[in-house]
Amino acid sequence: MEEAVAEEYKKDLRDRMQNFMRDKEKEFQKKNDDFARREKELIQQSQQQETLFAAKLEDERRRIQAATEQSLRKSISNDFEHKLRLLEDAHKESEEKLRTSRQRELEFLKKEQELQTKEAELELSVQRLLQEERGKLSEEIRHLEGQKTAAKETEFQLRLKELEKQLEDQKKLAIEMERRAEEMKRKAEQGSMQLQGEVQELALEELLRATFPFDKISEVGKGVRGADCIQTVRNTHGQECGKIIYESKRTQSFSPDWVDKLKADMRSQGAVIAVIVTHAMPKDMEQFGEKNGVWICSFAEVKALSHVLRDGIIRVFNAAKSQENKGDKMHLLYDYLTSNEFGEQWKAIREGFLSMKQSIQRERDTMERLWKAREKQLEKVLLNAAHIRGSIEGIAGKDAIDIDLLDSGEDLLPE
Repeated sequence: MEEAVAEEYKKDLRDRMQNFMRDKEKEFQKKNDDFARREKELIQQSQQQETLFAAKLEDERRRIQAATEQSLRKSISNDFEHKLRLLEDAHKESEEKLRTSRQRELEFLKKEQELQTKEAELELSVQRLLQEERGKLSEEIRHLEGQKTAAKETEFQLRLKELEKQLEDQKKLAIEMERRAEEMKRKAEQGSMQLQGEVQELALEELLRATFPFDKISEVGKGVRGADCIQTVRNTHGQECGKIIYESKRTQSFSPDWVDKLKADMRSQGAVIAVIVTHAMPKDMEQFGEKNGVWICSFAEVKALSHVLRDGIIRVFNAAKSQENKGDKMHLLYDYLTSNEFGEQWKAIREGFLSMKQSIQRERDTMERLWKAREKQLEKVLLNAAHIRGSIEGIAGKDAIDIDLLDSGEDLLPE
């Protein structure tokens, strides 16, 4: 799968690289054509300038010849020097144009070199990207394989324990083969189901010890009446909070008698909770649950169920622990309430409360005095306004003017 995905990714990168190279080649070809066209134009311009210079030179020669013919006074040396200067100027101009053309060619070669460098860097970055993607793909594949391995881990561990148990039993049987041939044959015939049960018991004990390292996991010996395994739950302080007993079954069908037997074992062992770890669930149960006071679950569910049951036992123990010495605590509380310390503290609270109450009362009395004074002033204003209103109504009539200080229909004076 990794090679197929990598090959597809390589093909995609190769196509993208080829398209990029074709685009760059087209761009380079276009620039090369432009450079050739410009060079051709420069050559044509140079040829045209040389032609014009030759025509001008010819005209100048003719003019000089005509002038020479017209005036023999001019010196031949002066004519020669003049022509030489003209030729030198023309030569300098040609050299300048040639130098400019070479400079442009050098710049074009530099750009071509830069383009090749960029192409090499692009190839290197593509290879790096391909390597990173290959690493990511490998990591994803390893992650998927890890998940698949984890899903099969439980069954593999059980199978491994079963094979180890078989190997141990085979060694013991090989040692006693000569002396107990008949007994070995009988164990080989009927030991398959018993072997599977013993393997699951060992796996259960190792699982509980690994999950709860601070709890005490006790194995019940063969031939001893009781459950297969006992877990003594301890809290963070090392106190024993209760016991959980486990009965391991790996048969093809579930027997209801297991529940009654385990309940009797729970009472005899002084356990709080009983759990049956079985390969075959009861007909009326599809997953873990409680049946007649006994918890029933599969081996894959026992770890999560143990966490929940253990947490419940610790919570019940802590609640019961908090109720211990309740009478002594009541006596301590009574002594504190009747002590001088509590009386002084309560006296300080009462004094603060009375001080606050008196302050509020003083503020209330002050505000009431202010309200009464303002109320008297308001009554005086309303009384004078009523006199003015009566005078105006007597002169101009009742509906002539509205000078009510209050809303319409309210009396000016208070009752």
